[in-house]
Amino acid sequence: MNSNVKIENVVASASLGQKFDLELITLTIDKVEYEPEQFPGLVYHLDKPKAAALIFGSGKIVCTGAKSIPEAKIAISKIIDKIQEGGTEITGKPEVIIQNVVATANLHAELNLDAIAIGLDNTEYEPEQFPGLVYRMKEPKVVLLLFGSGKIVCTGAKSVDDAEQAAINVRKKLAELGLL
Repeated sequence: MNSNVKIENVVASASLGQKFDLELITLTIDKVEYEPEQFPGLVYHLDKPKAAALIFGSGKIVCTGAKSIPEAKIAISKIIDKIQEGGTEITGKPEVIIQNVVATANLHAELNLDAIAIGLDNTEYEPEQFPGLVYRMKEPKVVLLLFGSGKIVCTGAKSVDDAEQAAINVRKKLAELGLL
């Protein structure tokens, strides 16, 4: 079954196990924003792949905005190269950990969110506060936002496969309950 899932954002992190001098990095790399009184890390914007990274003095890097897992890994690799070009020696090889895959899909059917809130367990639906229904799926462990239009947003996935499986599972579950 085609889940028509589109990856919107991948958040990945890497820890280099060493301290960074953020002032030095700010002086040696373009496209960096660093305001320590407002935020403890610096923000670095990449053009290719289009992503942003938060770089912390602890040696941790968080990359967001990538449209795929390989893109996130490339972005972190490029960030590390830039830091080294700026004069900071990096001794270890980072392990890149995927923190979150955000994806969208379309069920191509109008959804009755009131009926779904009653029929499905682990849901929250308060239309006065938010127009979508929040569904906490157990397998895979993700959070789905379902909208009356049939569009869904999946967040909390650790892989593209999890996001695709979540879209397949929710379609199947809604069909079984006669809600699709």
